[in-house]
Amino acid sequence: MTPEKRAFENHKLEKRLCREVGRAIVDFNMIEEGDRVMVCLSGGKDSYGLLDILLKLQARAPISFELIAVNLDQKQPGFPAHILPAYLGQLGVRFHIETQDTYSIVKKVIPEGKTLCSLCSRLRRGILYRVAKELGATKIALGHHRDDMLQTLFLNMFFGGKLKGMPPKLVSDNGEFMVIRPLAYVPEKDLIRWAQVRQFPLIPCTLCGSQENLQRKQIGNLLREWDIKFPGRLESMFSALQNVVPSHLMDAKLHPFASLRASGVADAAGDKVFDDEPLPARAGEPYAAPWLHHDDDDGNGRVAKTLIPVALAP
Repeated sequence: MTPEKRAFENHKLEKRLCREVGRAIVDFNMIEEGDRVMVCLSGGKDSYGLLDILLKLQARAPISFELIAVNLDQKQPGFPAHILPAYLGQLGVRFHIETQDTYSIVKKVIPEGKTLCSLCSRLRRGILYRVAKELGATKIALGHHRDDMLQTLFLNMFFGGKLKGMPPKLVSDNGEFMVIRPLAYVPEKDLIRWAQVRQFPLIPCTLCGSQENLQRKQIGNLLREWDIKFPGRLESMFSALQNVVPSHLMDAKLHPFASLRASGVADAAGDKVFDDEPLPARAGEPYAAPWLHHDDDDGNGRVAKTLIPVALAP
């Protein structure tokens, strides 16, 4: 790739990142006039990218809001404590480094070989909430991206028995803090490329980031494999998170199945009760027709099983 072509592609990536972050902020009303947004910075590609894009949007936004970068130094062995202060000081952004030895607590409480994430995240969350209150932050911005949201959906389905994802905006359990995820529309591969373009001084995690057999990592590998083999599949799954039809699931708390009665009035949406809707065709492919198994007696006691279009079924 020539330098000119590389610069062009990098500019396109920057525009796409700013557009998708801006779209998420508008769609979910994440940042408002006068907000003080605490950006949680871990030293990984996602949080670096989040801060970087928010700074770009802050400079051109029609509203005024403040950004404060906050890092929690968990006293992990070998953690390069000088990197983030140097980077943030060079940017000229306001920042706060909170030092708490959660590493020792996690390693002491969790047996060797067990997953560290649950306890680590609870300790980290409690500390960051306290820091947000001390700094007077009105919003807490986290660096979770689109693929994180899909991973969470699958983890909850496979291991938690719930159709539950990761919301782009939520109120904390104690009702005190508003948490936002401005990278909600951004695929991880774009953040990987942007980290290379911007040459962020990445800091590896020696806690959960060092564990190879995590269920989240396995789900992440599965999604990346699908993205390569079936382009567009992740986009379709993510779109499904925004197009939920409670009447076609099985949660009686969300839909009054017990009290349903036939009204004699046609469904305005034209829904097909027996799921004989044709599948949407991909670009360049013929329109997919639904098929049914049909048993055909040949008169000699033999039954031939064939597939026929639903529209032609007897």
